[in-house]
Amino acid sequence: MAVYAIGDLHLALSVDKPMDVFGGRWQDYMKRIEQNWRNKVLAEDYVLIPGDISWATYLNHAHNDFEFINDLPGKKIISKGNHDYWWTTMNKLEAFVSENGYDTISFLHNNSYDLGNMTVCGTRGWKCPGDDEFDQEDEKLYGREIQRLELSLKSASRSDNPLTVMLHYPPFSSGSLSSGFTEVMKAYKTDKCVYGHLHGEYLKNAYSGFIDGIEYIFVSADHLRFDPVKIL
Repeated sequence: MAVYAIGDLHLALSVDKPMDVFGGRWQDYMKRIEQNWRNKVLAEDYVLIPGDISWATYLNHAHNDFEFINDLPGKKIISKGNHDYWWTTMNKLEAFVSENGYDTISFLHNNSYDLGNMTVCGTRGWKCPGDDEFDQEDEKLYGREIQRLELSLKSASRSDNPLTVMLHYPPFSSGSLSSGFTEVMKAYKTDKCVYGHLHGEYLKNAYSGFIDGIEYIFVSADHLRFDPVKIL
């Protein structure tokens, strides 16, 4: 069993949402995601998808995008991104996938998943102090997301597996490689953190590498050329 990651799929099979605003690299991106995915991921593998899954506004408008994901090989763990307006309560999300037979999809929200050789935790994340236009409202959301990350990590406290955290937002600002997120991950002895969110000119702010023993892996789909990256 292998574990892969790819974020920011931005699927638009039910809505007209052209991605060329992010540049020509997004040409035929959904076909490229499917082809690359099928070329490497096996049924027994896992794929972590940290946010910005579908451009649908409501869950009942996202069927085509979820069918697309469900039909791809492997078991998928999905966390929330800032554009996932369809995201609702866990009860409603789990009922949606159950009622529609989307049996390869699970959601990450204040919980964790034991994959056998890895435990996966995470949350959406938010802008960090030092980011542009970080204000009092951002401070509240930042603090709330740190609490959610800790809840997720606490839920994995009985596992001896290596810990991987999924975040949609980068876990640090463009001007610093530390934050409340990184401190919580260090406290819980996290091994890896995958994150996305950045596109276009902001790709220059992405960081991949080791900091204080944690491996940070940037997995926005366009950065990966729409090809899931193996993390285990």
